[in-house]
Amino acid sequence: MTQPLIAPSLLAADFANLQRDLEMINRSEADYLHFDVMDGVFVPNISFGFPLLDAVRRHCQKPLDVHLMITDPDRYIDAFAKGGASIIHVHYEACTHLHRTLSRIRELGCRAGVALNPHTPITGLVDVLEQIDVILIMSVNPGFGGQSFIPHTIQKIAGLKQLLVANQCSALIEVDGGVSQANANTLLSVGTDILVAGNSVFGAANPTEAIHELKNSRQSMVA
Repeated sequence: MTQPLIAPSLLAADFANLQRDLEMINRSEADYLHFDVMDGVFVPNISFGFPLLDAVRRHCQKPLDVHLMITDPDRYIDAFAKGGASIIHVHYEACTHLHRTLSRIRELGCRAGVALNPHTPITGLVDVLEQIDVILIMSVNPGFGGQSFIPHTIQKIAGLKQLLVANQCSALIEVDGGVSQANANTLLSVGTDILVAGNSVFGAANPTEAIHELKNSRQSMVA
């Protein structure tokens, strides 16, 4: 049974000690660093831009999982790819020509991700499944860290997994928002592949151990 992929969210890191937190991520079993970009328009908050991306890229040895919570993401895809993103997620709700956007991400050598807000149905993805590498399910309303997990997300992920299997699609399922050891097993049991964790990692007494526990959630399911 394969282990889940873990993507600690930089949004929950201590920015007064950012290099320390990045070095912790480097030493840990994390697979990615999740990098949230918010523009204050698509979501009611402003977060990271290119100067921070450049600084993080210099110190972080893990691949960057970039989540664009912005309007008109096509304007910035090339720059994020050049800045070192391994995965670039755009929001379904923010893309007028989603197929074109995903194709461009792949042309730039990055994995193409689509993020869905809690109210957005999975059925809108059917016609672009061949262009998607990762589907990011938001289990909170995007814009702020530390929110409570929306329980209906479990049913949504289960339905998405069925959709992917029915269409012979190998896209990975990623979940972001309120993820912790308390719900990791349930998320994995319905088909989740990548767990994004913010406060449950950086707010833990031992963040490295918190990542280890998330990474080994499938073993605890079997046990």
